[in-house]
Amino acid sequence: MKMPNTSPDTITSPIKAIRAKCLDCSGDSAKEVKLCTVETCALHPFRFGKNPFHKGRKLTEQEKRERAERLAKWREEQKQEA
Repeated sequence: MKMPNTSPDTITSPIKAIRAKCLDCSGDSAKEVKLCTVETCALHPFRFGKNPFHKGRKLTEQEKRERAERLAKWREEQKQEA
């Protein structure tokens, strides 16, 4: 069975490819992916489309402010374009 949205143009990362494979293995059911019991599968830890071994980066307060300002500026630009 061919899965929708699994062309090379729509899968943008290895993690998303793993998620697509898990959905394929589970009959396109996200619920079945969540309930997957095949813990010996090498893809099992990645089945939710996230890398469980990737530790999030802690931002400083200054970095948070800078990113918030940049986001606010971008949103304002988007409003003006619309």
